[in-house]
Amino acid sequence: MAILVAILAATAAVLSYRFLEEWTRRTWVPAALRAAGWSTLGLLLMNPGCPGVQRPVPTTVLLDASLSMQAAGGRWSEALTLARARGTEVRFLGAEPGDTMPTGGRSRLAPAVAAALSAGRPVLLITDGELEDGSEIGADSPGGPEIRVLPRRPVEDIALTRVRGTTRLTAADSIRVEAEIVGTGGAGIGRRIIVEAREGARVWLRGEAILDSSRRGLVRLQGPVPAVPPGFHGLTIALTNAADPEPRTDARFLVVQVAASPGVVLLASPPSWESRFLYSALGDVAALPVRGYLETEPAGWRRSGSLEPASAGEVSSAIRSADLLVTLGTAALDLARSSRARARWAWLTSASAAPGDWYVGLSPQSPVGGALADLAVDSFPPGTARADLGAGPHDWVGLTARLGRRGAAHPILAGRDSAGVRRVVTGIEGLWRWAFRGGSSEQGYRALVASTVSWLLGGTAASSGRARLQRDVVQRGWPGVFEWVAGGNPTPLAVEWVGEPGARRDTLRFDGTGRAEVRLPPGLWSYRLEGGGGGGAGMLAVEEYSEEWIPRRVTVTERSGSVRASGSGHPLRGWFWLFGLAAAALAGEWAVRRRLGLR
Repeated sequence: MAILVAILAATAAVLSYRFLEEWTRRTWVPAALRAAGWSTLGLLLMNPGCPGVQRPVPTTVLLDASLSMQAAGGRWSEALTLARARGTEVRFLGAEPGDTMPTGGRSRLAPAVAAALSAGRPVLLITDGELEDGSEIGADSPGGPEIRVLPRRPVEDIALTRVRGTTRLTAADSIRVEAEIVGTGGAGIGRRIIVEAREGARVWLRGEAILDSSRRGLVRLQGPVPAVPPGFHGLTIALTNAADPEPRTDARFLVVQVAASPGVVLLASPPSWESRFLYSALGDVAALPVRGYLETEPAGWRRSGSLEPASAGEVSSAIRSADLLVTLGTAALDLARSSRARARWAWLTSASAAPGDWYVGLSPQSPVGGALADLAVDSFPPGTARADLGAGPHDWVGLTARLGRRGAAHPILAGRDSAGVRRVVTGIEGLWRWAFRGGSSEQGYRALVASTVSWLLGGTAASSGRARLQRDVVQRGWPGVFEWVAGGNPTPLAVEWVGEPGARRDTLRFDGTGRAEVRLPPGLWSYRLEGGGGGGAGMLAVEEYSEEWIPRRVTVTERSGSVRASGSGHPLRGWFWLFGLAAAALAGEWAVRRRLGLR
């Protein structure tokens, strides 16, 4: 079409001279100049695109570097060879910075794929397909990337997928560990699996599980704490007879803190239904060892739960060393005066308590209000008597009560933080009926105990260390996370590590949310924070185990990428010299016509 327009424009220019002008041998020059000018203008008006020089565009290769790529049956070597053959630029997604091996503890690749597609270049993603966000890959792009899926080959494996246990206890307590075992790839039906909990070569507990028809087994280990010194102990919960091609799923870690004395001590004088239900709730929600003592007769104490006799010396020692001291009754409150506990919870009962049906209500803006906000507290069983708390102007009030749902609301739970000691006082009898009734009221009772204990022990944790480790056991490829618990803005904090791989020193740098991450190789690591005192020390266990080792569902399928032109057409209007040619041709025609005496 462009050639036809140029021919027609040139022909029209020549014919205009042939029939509208006096044609001589000299008029062919201006006619040729007019033909050149008109044809150039015609082409510029059409503005056709002319093919440009084709240049190859390199492909960006994204290689899934999560741990699943090198699990048993994984095809990492094949994926790496394919990636280097398809592109000069290979990006390892999920791996730690500078690492060219699969070290990612999670398979979330959608953000990195979207960023690569935004550059406008062809993108090739090579993965095993076991992605957490596979449905989001290429969702924001019309074409999406080319995807090559190299699924792992099936293997039979027996994995220790979950471990739970008592993490804080005293030397006189029993330790309980629960482990779940799963067989994959058709392995393990009816098989007996031996499970051990050991510290180094010393076996603490041993048991066995039988895998059922669903290839799952559950084992519960329980026994006394062996004679070990107080402090942190890293237990390895391991399958001793798995004998499968993936040994990295056969062991998990459990960090246990053995305390010289219980962290939470409950004194009840006299014992009551309240002390029974409160002791059970404390054992369920507190992160410290709990010990209860009941004064069943004057100066006669028994341990809660077993009702074994306890000497006055044992009770006095527990009172002095407790982190949180909970007292029920006036006699117990008198004994608590000798304690050095930095957190105290007193339940008041007195002969002058006002009897009646006292229905509880929430007080806004208190540490316990959020835990009960979604519960209909005023419909729970009422308390049977109310004692006067005498709450001061600097105390927070968490719960109030009205007699028969009428009249003024009286505070029945108040707290204060004074001179580094946190105290909570409860002035109502009969809250145990919440737990006894079951259902939502039982949940409310546990939530009340958990939120109160959390606030009380929060002051203890903050005063003993500037930062606290959120989880003491993490999987391979996951960071250990510290949170800032001291007052004021977070500041960089030095931490020293000592573990099986060696010793190292890091600096924790906290973000705007007060969190700092540190990545360590698998092993048991003891740490000490700079200026942390006794509370600035602990243990972090980095497991060899990862959920990436366990086969999962493939969430993406292979597909070819969108076709991208490696070159593009150049419109004639982008060639500025054509405008000059048209102007020169028309100007030349005018100059020649003047010399020839034509108008």
